[in-house]
Amino acid sequence: MTADDIRTIFVIGAGQMGGGIAQVCAQKGFEVLLGDASAEQAQRGKAKIAKILGKQVDKGKLPAEQRDQALELIRPVGGSEAIESADLVVEAATENLEVKTALFVSADERMKPSAILASNTSSISITRLAGKTKRPDSVIGMHFMNPVPLMKLVELVRGVQTSDETTATIRGLAEKLGKTVITSKDQPGFVVNRMLVPFLNEACFALQEGLGTPEDIDLGAKLGLNHPMGPLELADLIGLDTLLFIAEVLHREFGDDKYRPATLLRNLVAAGWYGRKVGRGFYVYDDKGQKVGRAFER
Repeated sequence: MTADDIRTIFVIGAGQMGGGIAQVCAQKGFEVLLGDASAEQAQRGKAKIAKILGKQVDKGKLPAEQRDQALELIRPVGGSEAIESADLVVEAATENLEVKTALFVSADERMKPSAILASNTSSISITRLAGKTKRPDSVIGMHFMNPVPLMKLVELVRGVQTSDETTATIRGLAEKLGKTVITSKDQPGFVVNRMLVPFLNEACFALQEGLGTPEDIDLGAKLGLNHPMGPLELADLIGLDTLLFIAEVLHREFGDDKYRPATLLRNLVAAGWYGRKVGRGFYVYDDKGQKVGRAFER
């Protein structure tokens, strides 16, 4: 199979990442099956995509006709309905090994033999996931950055079993989607999160130790390091639960205390303050996702 043979893409997970992947694929003319635990959840995922594209139309950045064409290509489905028609399945569920493993096993059983199974995981071993399937040579990591429609990078991760053909096909597809590709060995965190997560975790330690206010830490990174977003703001965008999971993977797999998650990060996750997606993390957000204040005083 080559990238030109991919016509239908099944995205598992209609949340922030899955919705973004579905949007990008549909805007490039691919038929997209957007799956979630229920058809209602998948439909809500499509509705969010419609809202995002609608804002682009209102701002004059996207013709209404192109919005309508993209939305027509996205079909919400419950569970794995019609997954056997997909040429590529991209898993974009929550960053949890047990959840992803179960989804991989289920998808592998129903996919057609020629289809490729990719994961958007940001830290979990592709080799481990591939080993649970009957198509390990056709399993690959396809890690999109958040937010998917805006970020140009796709990180390809080859498991031990991933074939050259699979790698070439997914590289070609990513380029068709307008993305720039880098490749990574299958090691914890891959390239991007191996660098990013310790940085965000260190910002959590800085706040925990009273080095500065959340605003000071974020403004310091933006003006002192020329970053477009501060580390605590970015952590809220990624999701503090996801950040903690990746930090724990790095800490466990490398056995190095430099990856030890900050107690403050653990506490916020324990409180259910996951960041922007729930309206509270390091900051408080309104129903439009806009920051309206600090979540707590230190």
